Amino acid sequence: MKRNDLLHSIAFAAIAVALSCLPTQADDFERQRQQVLDLGKLTGQPKTHVYDEVLAQQGDGNLRAIYFDGLPWKGTPTRVFAWLGMPASKSGEALAGSGERVPGVVLVHGGGGSAFKEWVQKWNSHGFAAISIAVEGQTDQRSPGGKGWQRHEWGGPQRDGIYGDSSNPLEDQWMFHAVADTILANSLLRSLPNVDADNVGLAGISWGGVITSTVIGIDSRFRFAIPTYGCGHLFDAENQYGRALGHNELYKQVWDPFVRMGRVRMPVQWLSWPGDKHFPLDCQAKCYHAAKGLHLLTLIPGMRHGHGAGWNPPDSYAFARSVVDEGQPWCRQLSASSASNNVSVVFESSKTIDYATLVWTSDSGITGERKWNLSPATFAASNDDWKLSATLPNDATAWFLNAHSGKLIASSDYSERP
Repeated sequence: MKRNDLLHSIAFAAIAVALSCLPTQADDFERQRQQVLDLGKLTGQPKTHVYDEVLAQQGDGNLRAIYFDGLPWKGTPTRVFAWLGMPASKSGEALAGSGERVPGVVLVHGGGGSAFKEWVQKWNSHGFAAISIAVEGQTDQRSPGGKGWQRHEWGGPQRDGIYGDSSNPLEDQWMFHAVADTILANSLLRSLPNVDADNVGLAGISWGGVITSTVIGIDSRFRFAIPTYGCGHLFDAENQYGRALGHNELYKQVWDPFVRMGRVRMPVQWLSWPGDKHFPLDCQAKCYHAAKGLHLLTLIPGMRHGHGAGWNPPDSYAFARSVVDEGQPWCRQLSASSASNNVSVVFESSKTIDYATLVWTSDSGITGERKWNLSPATFAASNDDWKLSATLPNDATAWFLNAHSGKLIASSDYSERP
């Protein structure tokens, strides 16, 4: 071999060895997944700051507007605006100094929202301490002109569409900070002397539901979780999420809540409605089937999509109370079966079932754009078990059964005809 050829061979071999030592995309995704999991180590109590001397005690003595320290963003310190509220004690007096401990909940808003004081008050009225956080660097004060929310001087990143900042370093992305803020809020709430640290849950609406679905695979301290509308496995959704995420490998490999759903052990209520055009029922179903803990599915026909629509139904409060008081959801599906057009499901329920309905569609496509029909179903009790049965119309393509107890709804798992 000529000298030049030998040198070229040696050079090419050296390059090949060097390239083989470079991290692969798979290695990088694994590193980033670990970076996300490491956010679960944010268990120390973050430092808090008074937001405003007037707003700090607005409404009543148990409600405060605060900041707490978040993670640095692009080397700059950040703070998170929040409303923090405590319920009255059993005697009707303030909790402070009473020695009484109450359950708690962290609340995460959706797109266009902020830290909502009234959401905190709703949970307070049900006996829960609550902290509602603003995850886009905003306060709850409207910007001049009434459009959007005022940002404060310590705000971190804002949401950029549907994971539109995926090309940024992971630690600079909005979801990274939204997840961190939620975990820090948990650490703050559970550190308070009148809060039962073993009974702090998490609830989020829309994008807050996506954040909730993500966090429950990272922070195992939460006692329960309620993702409203939002879920994971959105890359194959037949809507704007699928179009945005179908080719986003960072989402698929790192940010999709489905990636960590097998780590979920706490009871989860998946709260939504069949007409939701943003988060399809089949994507939601993939998530609750992958989770290891108990789940209660609640699909409310006609619910609509929004913050008020998400927090007004009594279902989330009843679910949380049942987990805290009884150790499990007030209702859960034990089994389901189908033969020809006959479908049935067995629920275990601590509450009396008053009536049952079959919710079904004969359409195809994204579930939120289908026409959903209601038909009566039969139900029968046996101790604490309830069997619901119905006959499917011949043209039914998808369905679920709803068990009604007063104003509460427990839904069977979403099903499709093969």
